[in-house]
Amino acid sequence: MTPMDLNGRTALVTGGAQGLGEAMARALAGAGAKVVIADIQDDLGAKLAETLGEGHSFVHLDVTDDASWSAAMASAVATHGGLDILVNNAGVEITSLLVDLDPDQARKMLDINVLGTALGIKHAFRTMRPGGAVGNGGTIINIASVAATIAFPAISIYSATKSAIDRLTRVASMESGKLGYGVRVNCVYPGLVPNRMGAGLAADVARIGLFPSPEEAVNAVVGLTPSGRLASPEDIADAVVFLASDKSAFVNGAGLPVDGGMGM
Repeated sequence: MTPMDLNGRTALVTGGAQGLGEAMARALAGAGAKVVIADIQDDLGAKLAETLGEGHSFVHLDVTDDASWSAAMASAVATHGGLDILVNNAGVEITSLLVDLDPDQARKMLDINVLGTALGIKHAFRTMRPGGAVGNGGTIINIASVAATIAFPAISIYSATKSAIDRLTRVASMESGKLGYGVRVNCVYPGLVPNRMGAGLAADVARIGLFPSPEEAVNAVVGLTPSGRLASPEDIADAVVFLASDKSAFVNGAGLPVDGGMGM
């Protein structure tokens, strides 16, 4: 097996029906993995799994619900005979100044971004550890954000949730090692991607008066980025494939910035 070859492995991607999740699913499939698209968007998820072709599947998953995680993991194992890779990608960003904080919106981000990731780790450990449904070890890749490493206005709660993902990653890696689970746990810090979430953020910070226009907001981000551009979905997806592969066999408990240097 070549280092980036994922043939014979099964990967589950949360929030995999569109956006970065779709890019990650396509990249993992391109490297040979059987991919389970896990999402609450049933039609989009099922269509993507069909587009990826034979050997790939869709499962409904609400990442905030413990029972939904149990069912999704059981379905993935039953359908594909194993689970080797979990990508905790599902997330939401709601822009707000702290003086305008809406508790319900904050709870939504905390539930999806933090609790959803923690439950994913829980159920992946239970599935992959010795004595689990599969028991062969594996790898977990959590999707944080450059927002965890910079102070950008109007994304305080989102930034806090992504910082929490960094801490969850490192503690989970240590627990796995100390308890002999055989599961590597890492995270990725994506830079701003010009997808629906990224465009929404640019529009929101302009709407509340932080920038004259969405274009100026994007230019400000690019200006803070030594690489001089926004991230592409493929940039992030390639990092996920690397962390899922044997090429990163001794990378554990780490955060990989894929942000063009913005967060350094």
